[in-house]
Amino acid sequence: MSSWTTSMPGPRDDPAISSPELLRQMLAAAIESAQPERCLPPYLPQRPHGRVIVIGAGKAAAAMARALEQHWDGELSGVVVTRYGYGLTCRHVEVIEAAHPIPDEAGLAAAERLLAAVSGLSADDLVIALLSGGGSALLVRPLPGVTLADEQALTQALLRCGAAISEINCVRRHLSGIKGGRLAAACHPARVLTLAISDVPGDRPCDIASGPTVADPTTSADALAVLQRYRLALPPAVGVALRDARSESIKPGDPRLARNTFQLIATPQQALAAAARIARRHGRAALILSDRIEGEAREVARVLAAIALQVVEHGQPHPAPLVLLSGGETTVTVHGGGRGGPNAEFLLALAIALQGRAGIHALAADTDGVDGNAEIAGGYLVPDTLARAAAAGVDARDCLDHNDAHHFFEAVGGAIVTGPTFTNVNDFRAILIESP
Repeated sequence: MSSWTTSMPGPRDDPAISSPELLRQMLAAAIESAQPERCLPPYLPQRPHGRVIVIGAGKAAAAMARALEQHWDGELSGVVVTRYGYGLTCRHVEVIEAAHPIPDEAGLAAAERLLAAVSGLSADDLVIALLSGGGSALLVRPLPGVTLADEQALTQALLRCGAAISEINCVRRHLSGIKGGRLAAACHPARVLTLAISDVPGDRPCDIASGPTVADPTTSADALAVLQRYRLALPPAVGVALRDARSESIKPGDPRLARNTFQLIATPQQALAAAARIARRHGRAALILSDRIEGEAREVARVLAAIALQVVEHGQPHPAPLVLLSGGETTVTVHGGGRGGPNAEFLLALAIALQGRAGIHALAADTDGVDGNAEIAGGYLVPDTLARAAAAGVDARDCLDHNDAHHFFEAVGGAIVTGPTFTNVNDFRAILIESP
C-alpha cells in the first residue's frame, strides 16, 4: 500500500491507542487486505501448452499485472489499462493510463489494444484477465452509432442522478463493444481465467468492470428501463443503439464462454473482516453490519447514526466500546455545484445527525483513494466537528445542501488523503463508539 496522510485532529489521552489512530489503522488494514501482491498469487494457474496473454482493466490493474509477473515462472505478454496516476512499471505487460470516471480517448485506444492482444488465439492459449473497480470507465468502446462524446455525456448523467452501480453498469454493458462478455468472446477458443477484485455490492461478476469476460443476465430492455426510471435527457444515439439488436450482450450458455473461469481474489467483506481484527486487537468489539449497503449517502448516514445512538443509550445491539463497520456503494443525487463524494457526504450527514454526541468518532473513505470528484479519499469525524466548523465559519447544512462535503472536511481538518492505493474494494465506513 502507498503511504498516506490525514489531517485528522490529534490523539486524545488514551493509554492504548487514540480513536483517530485506531480508525486509521482499520482503514489501512482494509486496504492492505486487498493489495494484489497479497491476494493474487494463490490463484495463479498452471502454465498452458500455448501462450499466456494478460489483459486487464481497473484501478488495481497495473498492480495486479506486476504481482502476476513477479510470481509467474513462464513467458507472458499483454496489456492492461488503469486510472491516471495508478500506473506501475511492468516488464512484459504494457500499462496504459486513461481517465476515470469520465472516459477519454486513451480509454478508447486501450480497448482496441486489449482486443488486438487477444486476436487469433488458439485452444492451447490462456488469457488471464485482471479486473477491478474502475474498469467500466477505463475500458470504453461504444457500439456503432454511439460516439465517445455520447458515452461521456451518458456517464456524467448516470453518476449525477443517484443511480445504483448495478443500474449504471447495466447501461454500460449494453452500449459497449467490449463489456458484457464481449471481450471473452473475442478470446475464443482460448481458455480465459478472470481474477477479480470486487468493488460492487453483492460481488456480481457482471458488475465488476461491467463484466467484460462473463455472461450478462440483463438485457437491453433493462438498460432502457434504467434510463427511463431516472428520466435522463441523453444523446439520441444512445436510445437508438439500445433498441438495436446489436446492443444485446453475451448471454449465459454462449459456447464462446464455455472455457471461462471467474475467480474473486479480494472482496469488500474480506476488507471489513481485516478491519474488525484490528479493532478487536485493541479491545473494541466489532460488528460488521453489511458489505453491500446502497442508497443515498445522507439517508444511510441517518440510519447508521440511529444505530450508533442506540449503542450509546441502550447498549444495543452491543455495548460500547464498539466499532460499527460497513461497506458497499452509496450514491449522491447531485443538486449543488460543490466538491464532494458519497463517503464525505455520508460523513457530513452523520455529523449533522449525531450533533456532536460525545464518544463517537467515525471514518468514511473510498478504498481506491478517490471519493467523488476530488483527489480525497474521504473524511474523519470527531465529536466536536460541528463546533470546529462553526468556529471556521462553515455551515454544515449549507455544505450538505450543495454537495460540498470535501470543502467542509478540508475546512475543519478532517480530510483523508491516501493517494493511489492500487486496489479498490469500495466504500469503507467505521463508526467507533467509546465507553461513556
